[in-house]
Amino acid sequence: MAAETLKLEIVTPDGVKLAESVEQFTAPGVEGEFGVLPQHAPLLTALTAGIVTYTQGGQSHAVAIGSGFAEVHADRAVLLTDKFVTKEALDPVRVRLELKEVDEELDRFTGDPSTPEYAELVHRELWAATQLELHGDPPPARVRPLELAFGESYKAEDVETTSDAASQPN
Repeated sequence: MAAETLKLEIVTPDGVKLAESVEQFTAPGVEGEFGVLPQHAPLLTALTAGIVTYTQGGQSHAVAIGSGFAEVHADRAVLLTDKFVTKEALDPVRVRLELKEVDEELDRFTGDPSTPEYAELVHRELWAATQLELHGDPPPARVRPLELAFGESYKAEDVETTSDAASQPN
């Protein structure tokens, strides 16, 4: 008896990048990673840049995708994304240089974090980090100020404080 499979397609504006019958896959949703097996309930969700892993013939494979949308229906899954790369196709030296450049631009950024310019920089940073993760050499985590991470301005007076030492974290 043959194992049950589902058809996985990954499509970019340049066309179909992957079309395979797979036993299962995981993908990076905006609310967290999710997995899909054959006979999965219908699903429509947004994707974030990350790694898609899939099992085919008992072997695991991985590719990197950008943001987009996923639809699962009737043993067919279509991932519509703005970017796609396989481990074999990426150039880690070029990606590291891109990550260094975008990190420097983000460090120098003085504008409003809610602007499209800032969002594009963050998008570029995430895509470079995703590619390096696929390569097996993820960059170290970056810590950005809260106002840059969340697009809001935080002030000390907005944070509730207490003088009770017992309520303070260790």
